[in-house]
Amino acid sequence: MKRIGMLTSGGDCQALNAAMRGVVKTMAASEEEVEIYGFLDGYRGLIYGNYRMLTGKDFSGILTKGGTILGTSRTPFKTIKDPDENGLDKVEAMKHNYYKLNLDCLVILGGNGTHKTANLLREEGLNIVTLPKTIDNDLYGTDMTFGFQSAVDIATNCIDCIHTTAASHGRVFIVEVMGHKVGWLTLNAGMASGADIILIPEIPYDLDEIIAAIEKRKKNSHFTIIAVAEGAISVEDAKLSKKEYAKKLKDSPYPSVSYELAAKIQERTGQEVRVTVPGHTQRGGSPCPYDRVFASRLGSEAANLILQGEYGFMVGYKDREIVKVPLEDVAGKLKSVSPDARIVKEAKMLGICFGDGKAKAEDSDREKDKKSGKEKSDKDKSDKEKSSKDKSDKDKKEKNKKG
Repeated sequence: MKRIGMLTSGGDCQALNAAMRGVVKTMAASEEEVEIYGFLDGYRGLIYGNYRMLTGKDFSGILTKGGTILGTSRTPFKTIKDPDENGLDKVEAMKHNYYKLNLDCLVILGGNGTHKTANLLREEGLNIVTLPKTIDNDLYGTDMTFGFQSAVDIATNCIDCIHTTAASHGRVFIVEVMGHKVGWLTLNAGMASGADIILIPEIPYDLDEIIAAIEKRKKNSHFTIIAVAEGAISVEDAKLSKKEYAKKLKDSPYPSVSYELAAKIQERTGQEVRVTVPGHTQRGGSPCPYDRVFASRLGSEAANLILQGEYGFMVGYKDREIVKVPLEDVAGKLKSVSPDARIVKEAKMLGICFGDGKAKAEDSDREKDKKSGKEKSDKDKSDKEKSSKDKSDKDKKEKNKKG
């Protein structure tokens, strides 16, 4: 008999239910008897002992259902060791409820903060297996997280819809995509929808570069689409300390970076600018087919680890294969977009502006390489001609000597 606890923590996303279903269906298909205890509302349920025993019926018909049947909440890792308002030790309370139910393993579905707490519980001696959930795709140790592709589809569809109205009115449209710390979602949705400018947190933008890109585009088109991550930051703001930047945001009259950018672009270009924020629609709705399959695979492999008695791992995805990744290698690490990543370079080759001016620099480098290559070719040709002439003169001398 295996007694399994399960919880979903942090922001919700598509395919949470599909992943849990994958775990349970695989366990049920094995010869092992199993009991599943679902903790309600994330770590909060584990802390306060709010749970219910789940049966096969609970997991029937949920493959295509968004959200999470267990509910979720955010329990910040930075305060997890602090007593609650009643003085309760949250870590000890979680351990108590784990042992009270005599659990063999706790399956935790979540993102970065969730994995920090999961690793802490592993260090406290609990058997933990985790699944990578986040629309941001920023979990270290896995190439892909479930929920990401569904969110890309929704953000892409939003930008697709904006194209027609932007073209009709000749406007600059800014679409603000989720992503406070990383830009994977904005980058992929922006490329998929044909955005002209993509701004992500990892590449601070220069307003002058954005204006230049808009003006350049006016030569061939009268509208511009800008995909902006909610955590995008200017070159000037990137130089501020965290404290200084937090104060700036607090004192700002704009609700987000997109609205500040819109005001500055309109002031500089005189062109009408509109902002669209799809917001939490990116987390909602039914998971796309890719996420249904992907989450099911992850859930199945998680169940296999439990059946084999292997704990302390996140089930991840590397080089198109499902893998197990030690939790200590995942917790506290962020998978961000490198400014030098191949996908960024390819986007720039397509003519997409990132507001950093590097596209011009790269074009200049290519011109230099081209010029250098031509000069080298001319030199080689000259050397070859000189060598041929020297050989001809030598042959003539030899011939005259023999004569």
